[in-house]
Amino acid sequence: MLGSDLLALVITLVAALVWLRLNDFLAHRGIISASLSRKIIHIGTGPIFVLCWLLFTPAPSARFVAAIVPLGITAQFFMVGAGIIQDKAAVDAMARTGDRREILRGPLYYGIVFVGLTLIFWLDSPVGIIALMVLCGGDGFGDVIGKRISSRALPWSPRKTWAGSLAVLVGGFVFSLLVLAVFIQFGVFDLTLGELIPRLLLISVVCAAVESLPVRDLDNLTVPAAAVALGLLLF
Repeated sequence: MLGSDLLALVITLVAALVWLRLNDFLAHRGIISASLSRKIIHIGTGPIFVLCWLLFTPAPSARFVAAIVPLGITAQFFMVGAGIIQDKAAVDAMARTGDRREILRGPLYYGIVFVGLTLIFWLDSPVGIIALMVLCGGDGFGDVIGKRISSRALPWSPRKTWAGSLAVLVGGFVFSLLVLAVFIQFGVFDLTLGELIPRLLLISVVCAAVESLPVRDLDNLTVPAAAVALGLLLF
């Protein structure tokens, strides 16, 4: 089984690195902005990684092998942000202002959350997947849509808008539903859509409310934490 899991690890790592490096290249070349690249990475990396879980065996060690991927990428984030290694393309893709130290906040938290939820929940519960998909689809799309669609600012959080919060709700719900539907189809979770949809909707609404709070650079921690807390009550 270890050999099969190591092959799955290689496939997952290649898929994740191709996605990261493609966005690094596009941002470094100026084809897309650093802020957009940062969010595209944020949105796409999670579903790619989580769907690759289906490649792993049921062995107890599988979750630890799979966690090597976000752990390795997170270690890279830390070394780039700390200046231990020089990677201008990565800085251009992930830092809003071009300051490498920004990577030690949002992107680093993002990676830590992925490692933690992979090890804690894996395929034992849908809660970890939901938290990751709300983080990717909800928080990711909220920033992209909020900056591109004109709407009123939230009364309690002037830097955020109604359009952005609605995008967090819809994005988190849709990503969670689609990815979990795949796992249900493969027989990993015994859930019906009738059971799943209202629970996911409630989690998405709460996470959108948490994301709307006037706190900077902590969304990658607060949003999945809210999803986990509520998910543990509902599943």
